[in-house]
Amino acid sequence: MERRLAAILAADVVGYSRLMEADEEATARQLSTYREVVERLVAGHHGRVFGSAGDSFIAEFASPVQAVRCAVGIQHNLDVRALELPEDRRMRLRIGVNLGDVIVEGDNLLGDGVNVASRLEALAEPGGVTIARSVFDQVKKQLDLRYEYLGERKVKNIAEPVQFYRVLREPGAAEKYASDGRRVRRSWKPRMVTAVVVVLVGVAVASAWLRPWEPTIETASKEQMALPLPDKPSIAVLPFMNMSDDPSQEHFADGMTEDLITDLSKVGGLFVIARNSSFVYKSKTVEIRQVAEDLGVRYVLEGSVRRSGDQVRVNAQLIDATTGGHLWADRYDGGVTSIFEVQDLFVREIVGALALSLSDKEEQELARGKTSNVQAREAFQNGWEHYLRYTPQDNARAAEYLKQAVELDPDYGRAYAALGLVYIRGCQWRWHEELDTSPGAAFNTAMAFLTESESNSSSLTKVGMSQISLYDGEHDTAFTEAARAMALDPNDPDAQVAMGLAMITTGQPEAGLEFVETALRLSPSHPNHYTLAQALAYFALDDMNRVAEVLAAALERNPRAIDLAPLLAASYAHLGAREEARAALLKWQPEASQSELENIFLTYHFPYKWADTEIATGARLKDGLFIAGLPLDVTVATLAERLQSDESSTRIRAARDLGRFGPAAAAAVPALIELLNDDVPLARLAALASLERIGAAAEAAIPVLTAMIDEGGDEDRVKQVLEAIRGF
Repeated sequence: MERRLAAILAADVVGYSRLMEADEEATARQLSTYREVVERLVAGHHGRVFGSAGDSFIAEFASPVQAVRCAVGIQHNLDVRALELPEDRRMRLRIGVNLGDVIVEGDNLLGDGVNVASRLEALAEPGGVTIARSVFDQVKKQLDLRYEYLGERKVKNIAEPVQFYRVLREPGAAEKYASDGRRVRRSWKPRMVTAVVVVLVGVAVASAWLRPWEPTIETASKEQMALPLPDKPSIAVLPFMNMSDDPSQEHFADGMTEDLITDLSKVGGLFVIARNSSFVYKSKTVEIRQVAEDLGVRYVLEGSVRRSGDQVRVNAQLIDATTGGHLWADRYDGGVTSIFEVQDLFVREIVGALALSLSDKEEQELARGKTSNVQAREAFQNGWEHYLRYTPQDNARAAEYLKQAVELDPDYGRAYAALGLVYIRGCQWRWHEELDTSPGAAFNTAMAFLTESESNSSSLTKVGMSQISLYDGEHDTAFTEAARAMALDPNDPDAQVAMGLAMITTGQPEAGLEFVETALRLSPSHPNHYTLAQALAYFALDDMNRVAEVLAAALERNPRAIDLAPLLAASYAHLGAREEARAALLKWQPEASQSELENIFLTYHFPYKWADTEIATGARLKDGLFIAGLPLDVTVATLAERLQSDESSTRIRAARDLGRFGPAAAAAVPALIELLNDDVPLARLAALASLERIGAAAEAAIPVLTAMIDEGGDEDRVKQVLEAIRGF
C-alpha cells in the first residue's frame, strides 16, 4: 500500500439543490463552466483533480502553498464571473484545504488527509476558504494573505479535533493571527500611532471593503475602447514599478516585465499587447481603465519589484478592467537567483486564472532561448533597450551589451538572435560604420549570430532569419522563417511584419497588409518599420494617397522617423505634389545639394529586395525618388520641349526622364511619337521605353506603333510597347 503526504483541496457548491430546482439546464451549464475553471486553475498550480462527483471537486497538490494559491484564485475567478449574474443565480463554492497523509489507490486518494479536507470545506463560508493548522504552518510566511484562527472543531469520523483557519481574502479586513489564536503585535509602531492609524484606516476600509465583491476601480467601457476587443482573452502587461532604492534596478524590473510579455505571447489562446505599446505607460500614473480603453484589452497585469542585493520581492496582480475584479494576485519574497522560476510560475498561474491551459508545445516554448544567469539577463535588457531606440548609435551600443550577455551565458539563444538583428541593421539600413564594419561584413556577422542562436532558438531567431533572407533576395526562405516565427509566438508583432513583408515583396500586397495590420493591432504604439511595411503594401497596390496619408501622419507623430521620408517623397511625386515630395527628401537629407538630390534615386538603399516578378514596383519607387529630386522648374512640359533639342544626348535624356513620370507624362505623348522618327536609334528606343511606361495614357501612339510593325521595324520591342499601352 503506497502512502504519501499531499495537500488536498476539497470544494463543493453551496445551495446546488436550490439552483437545480429553479433552473436545471442553466445550473448544469454553469456547473460545467465552473468545473472547467477549477480544473484549469488546478492544473495551472501544478495540481490534479482526482474526484469530481456531482457538484463537488477534490484535488491534490505537492505543495500546500500552491493549494492555497489555487483556492484563492478559484474564489476570485468565480467572484468575477458571478458579477454577470443576478444574486439568486450566483453559484458559490466552499473550499477546504488540508495537508496530511493519504493512501494511493490507482488515480484515487483515500484516508484521513482527504476526509479532513472535506470536513474543512463544510466549515467554510460560501465563497470562502478554510485551511487546517498543518496548512497554515506552511503558508503563513509564504503568501501575502491574512488568516483568522477559528479554534478547533470535532468533525465526523475524525478522532482528534481539527484546528482550522479562515483565509481573509479582503485586503485590510482583519489582522493576521498567530498560531495560538492571539493577534500578532506589531512592535515596530508605537501603540498610540497604531490606534490612530487603525481608526483612520477603519473608515476607509469600511467604505471601500464593506462589499468586497463590488469593483474597487473605475471600470473600462467596451464602447469607449479605441480598438475592438479580440475574440480571445486579451491582456496588457504594464511595466513593473521599480520599488528599489537603487534606480539602476530599473533594468531588472523592465526585464521581468518583458519576460512576462514574451512568455504570455507564446500562448495561442491569448491576445497579448506587445512591449512597445505597454511601455508607453512606463513611469506614468495611469488608470487601469485608461490602459484597457487605449489598447483595447480586457485584462491588465501590473506589479512591482523591490531588489536589495541578492534578495527580491515581486508583487503582481491581474485585473479585469471591465468589471474591476482581481482575477489573480501573487507575491514572491526570496533570492534573486530564483526569479526565473517565479516568472514561469506567474505565467502558468495567469494562464490558469484566465481559464486557459498550456499545450505541451507551449510548455516547451516557454523555456526556449532563455537564460538562468541573472547578470546575463540584465546585460541583455540593457542591450535590448538600446536596440529598440532605433538609431545607428544605439544599435552599436546594443551590440556591446548583447556581447556581454553571451559571454556570461554562451547558450543564451535570445541574446544571439538579438545580436543577429543588430548586425542586420548594419547592412540593411547601412548602419555599418557605427558597428565598425562594412555592409558585407555586417551581413556575414548577422548570419553567424543567427546560426548560433538556432540551437536554442525562439521566434526572435526566426524573425531575424526571415529579415536577412529578404535582404538577400531569398524570398522562399524569408516566407518559411516568418511562418516558423508565427508558430513559435503567435502574438509576436515582428513575426507578423516579417510575414507581411515576405508577401508584399513577392506580389501579394493585400495578404501582406493583413499581417501588418495584425501587428499594428498587437502593438498600437508600434516602431517605425511597422508603418514602413504598411505603407509599402499600399505602394505595391499603387494606392499613393494611402501611402502619403500613413507616412505623413507617422512623421507628424515622430519627426525623427526620417527613414520613412524616402517612400513618402516617392508617393508625393507620383501624386504630382512636387513641393511636398522635395520637402520630404530634404527632411531625410537636409544637407543635400541639388546634384545629390537628383542622384538620390541611384544612391538610395532600399532595405528589402523585390522578387523578380515585382521589379516594376521597385522601379516605381526609384522613379518617384527621381521626380522628387528634380528642380521644381523641371516639368513634363519642359522635358517635352527638350525633345526638340539639336543635341541628341539632350533628346535621349529628356525621353528617358519623361518615362519616369508614368501616366502623368500623357501630355508629352505627341512629342514622343515624333521622336519615333528620330535619326538616332537610341532616341527612338528611349521614346519607345517612355511610351511603354506611360501605358494606357499613350493610346494615341497605337496607330504609329502598328505602322512600325507593318514597315518591318523592331517588331518584338514594338509589340511589347503596344501590349503595355493596351493593358495586356
